[in-house]
Amino acid sequence: MPAPPPGLIKDGTRPAQHQGAAGQDLLFLREEELRAAQDLMFFGYRDFTAGADAMLEELGLGRAHHRVLHFVGRHPGITVGDLLGILGVTKQSLGRVLTPLVEQGLVQQAPGRADRRQRLLALTPDGNVLERRLFERQRETVMRAYREAGPQAVDGFRRVMRGLMGAEARAAMDRAALDRSRRDGERPLRDGGRPLRDGGQP
Repeated sequence: MPAPPPGLIKDGTRPAQHQGAAGQDLLFLREEELRAAQDLMFFGYRDFTAGADAMLEELGLGRAHHRVLHFVGRHPGITVGDLLGILGVTKQSLGRVLTPLVEQGLVQQAPGRADRRQRLLALTPDGNVLERRLFERQRETVMRAYREAGPQAVDGFRRVMRGLMGAEARAAMDRAALDRSRRDGERPLRDGGRPLRDGGQP
């Protein structure tokens, strides 16, 4: 392997003493920093889900069931087709997750109003209670982290998480925020505080 050009180290970057302010600003793009980001996401997600996982395990449920409870709770009356799009799973996979939730009386299904072939999903009263318990368990973790980090870091976190999402997921988030704002009579926020207009644009 040929030696790097003078003044460069093996990964093609210049040593810190040769970097200007712009170079210093890009240190977070180095491979080790990106690997550290992977570590942070892994451990953060592991500990974020631990409490809810324990509660779900007592009911014979897991994270896939939690995802359904979360999104059905966030979007009452969501169609099976729309839920498939959010979760990015096959109809067969969703069926395996939905069946125990329906059997345990946590999710209910109803035919569509305009199209009777559609299935509309909503949480039952018991489903709402469980989803709330799971949320409150995870809310404690997020609130603690937010308080420790401060508002500026929280805004940066939201921007990074949004950047990790694909265009389809970002559009779905914007549509959901717009729908909730219309339902609640408020203007939705995106990217840590910028309001969305009716077209879903900031």
